[in-house]
Amino acid sequence: MLVTTPSESQPSIGCLKVSSKSSPASVAGAIAGMIKDGLHVEIQAVGAGAVNQAVKAIAISRGFLSPVGIEIVCAPSFADIVIDGEYRTAIRFTVEPRGAVIPSIAAEQKTANPTER
Repeated sequence: MLVTTPSESQPSIGCLKVSSKSSPASVAGAIAGMIKDGLHVEIQAVGAGAVNQAVKAIAISRGFLSPVGIEIVCAPSFADIVIDGEYRTAIRFTVEPRGAVIPSIAAEQKTANPTER
């Protein structure tokens, strides 16, 4: 598992890279901590084992956050990445508190429906 700090262009997103050998409980603790700090979390996994560990971590983190009143949602997507000069397809999970709005998405929705409020 590798935790990177958010970049200047996306100050509200933290990134975790999960492998098949990552501990789901440790990743879940990182997810819960980032969510409590107000960050949206992106989890990147390459391969079936890594995806399995990531999904388990998301479920465990929900168990950490629900008792304190924070519900989370997860949206999976594909990501093309380069590992050792070779193109690979990763699964990227975006985890955020339920009801959270990402500013870029909100701006797109206002542009698409300018009469709706």
